[in-house]
Amino acid sequence: MRTTLAVLAIGVEVSMILLMLGLADGLVGESTRKQRGIGADILILDPTSSGALSAGTAALPETLVNEIQQLPGVAMAMGRTFSMQGQLQTVTGVDLDQFTRMSGGMRFLQGGPFQGPYDVIVDDVFARQKKLSAGDTVQFFNRDFRVAGITESGKLSRIFVPLRTMQEVMGWQGKLSQVYVKLDDSTQAPQFVGRFKEMLPKHPVYTMEEFVSLFESQTRGRADDFIAVIIGIAMVVGFIVVLMSMYTAVLDRTRDIGILKALGARPGYIVDIFLRETLVLTVAGVVLGIGLAFLAQSWLVERFPLVALVIEQQHIIWAVVVSIVGSLLGSLYPSWKAARQDPIDALAYE
Repeated sequence: MRTTLAVLAIGVEVSMILLMLGLADGLVGESTRKQRGIGADILILDPTSSGALSAGTAALPETLVNEIQQLPGVAMAMGRTFSMQGQLQTVTGVDLDQFTRMSGGMRFLQGGPFQGPYDVIVDDVFARQKKLSAGDTVQFFNRDFRVAGITESGKLSRIFVPLRTMQEVMGWQGKLSQVYVKLDDSTQAPQFVGRFKEMLPKHPVYTMEEFVSLFESQTRGRADDFIAVIIGIAMVVGFIVVLMSMYTAVLDRTRDIGILKALGARPGYIVDIFLRETLVLTVAGVVLGIGLAFLAQSWLVERFPLVALVIEQQHIIWAVVVSIVGSLLGSLYPSWKAARQDPIDALAYE
């Protein structure tokens, strides 16, 4: 029972680490893929944005789109509004014609484009999570929207509504959250960024590659603090479980240790026995934890398609290293205690 509980505890520790790392990397990877899917070269944010992170407000004048489109070397510009809704999902307001020109359009799996002001287009992942089909009704901003179409995921957002509708509902008439710019020559993006910064000194302006890199850095920075806490807790749990398991094992085997020492076993030999046993328990727990993590990944992705969870090789390496280090540290004191036992006292132990 003691061995089973120790292996199970190490397995849970490993699976927690893998799931946390996989969730963080999955969310960041999905967000950057959506940004790249728009096909823009430059992104202009509203003044309230903190680096690459935005609060979902609208402070850019809509007239800015026309001003930018008239500049030589600009292929087109497109504005959008967005707001966070439940389950950390972003509802995006777009002019569908502009969006189609910039991104190459949507590939509809059901339905089609907007037919009315209170239509919504959702991607296949959101539709599967919410069990939606074209023609169904879904609520955003405390209003009912008809699902006009279901599209493939990977472009900007999971949920799209007409730009004018979102501006009206949110009270953002004539305002945008972000402006995307596509150039005739994408290699000129850094020069245009400099020009836009002169035009809009209070607005953050990035090339898409800069924005994606900054977004990854800021998002991972915030996620890493949370992940460090989870990994720390998991490591402490593994340490305590192994410590208690091996300490109990030392007490149970006191007479055995006394016999070994009476036969001439050195302290290092005794320590080696318990360290090897700890290593065997840890390997068994790691294998169990990896299996549990992949089972949980399959279940979560199937049950909750909106969860972006990717378990990669480096995650497994991290989990293995953390669990082995924590387990070996937990076994050091029991091993030392066993090695220090007096053989006469150990043989007399009842």
